[in-house]
Amino acid sequence: MNSRLIVAQIGVGYWGPNLMRNLVSNENCCVKLAVDYSAERRNFVQSLYPDIEVSDDPEVVFSDEEIKTVIIATPVQSHFDLSIQALEANKHILVEKPMATNVQEVEEIGKLARKNNLIAMVGHTFIYNPAVRYVKGIIDSGELGDIRYIYSQRVNLGRIRSDVDALWNLAPHDISIVQYWLNEPTPVSIKRTGMAYVQEGIEDVSFLNIHYPKNIMVNIHVSWLDPHKVRRMTVVGSKKMVVYDDLAVNKVTIYDKGIDRMAILGENMDFDSPDPINFNHRSGEVKIPEIIWKEPLQCEVEHFVNCIINNTPCQTGIDHARQVVSILEAGNQVE
Repeated sequence: MNSRLIVAQIGVGYWGPNLMRNLVSNENCCVKLAVDYSAERRNFVQSLYPDIEVSDDPEVVFSDEEIKTVIIATPVQSHFDLSIQALEANKHILVEKPMATNVQEVEEIGKLARKNNLIAMVGHTFIYNPAVRYVKGIIDSGELGDIRYIYSQRVNLGRIRSDVDALWNLAPHDISIVQYWLNEPTPVSIKRTGMAYVQEGIEDVSFLNIHYPKNIMVNIHVSWLDPHKVRRMTVVGSKKMVVYDDLAVNKVTIYDKGIDRMAILGENMDFDSPDPINFNHRSGEVKIPEIIWKEPLQCEVEHFVNCIINNTPCQTGIDHARQVVSILEAGNQVE
């Protein structure tokens, strides 16, 4: 038991069981304790994993010196306090998205983690998705040319939450992906438009417009009031375009499409610039690459463990978490 990371998980609700399943299956982890205020959720854990202790008190985790790693999968408002308590108890943390409710909290978590030489990682699972990583490789290779704009839809009918709005619930996925694809740039401007229809003060639908350097535009549409379940992102480049559809069997499709300016041969064997300018609508081959699939959450947990054991640089650490929360926070400043 002592040769592996001793892990505790706080929160085993909606997403918690998926985390626990991957922790249990990781050969470098030993899950000792699960904490949840709900007796039903504690009984659920014990029915699947009889060897895992359960409690309704997070303090049991922080006072146990054998536990070196804490997974926090609780409502967003509790992330900061639980993270600070875990770090003060000298424990590494993996916190579900978003890491905290504002940038200041993320920075305080980061400061304490650095002071105690601990890993503080946020669970932006899509960064570890093989399809998302494949698109990242395409963008970095220059195959798409200059990135012009990106738009995404993450919509469905439900699941409605009351602790956060649709933007803070759903958009962290798309923001984290865009930041990853574009190499973590700082936006030039951010504007949000949304509306609350079901619960007063909690927006069910939001459109987030982000203007990045190099004239890159990003539009993120999130909603839990939509007739269709959609999880799709489109990247438009000057040479090619790519669609990442998380619900499709073939998750990545590359389109050799675009609009090119046509050169017209002039009288002196040079190329004129006619007025009006002529354009060529290019529509080439459609490529569906083969992507070796692996569960993103499994990859996330493996990366977290490697960061602790092998001192691997954390891909979704404090810097990444801060950028995502700063964009969400800026979106709160509705004009």
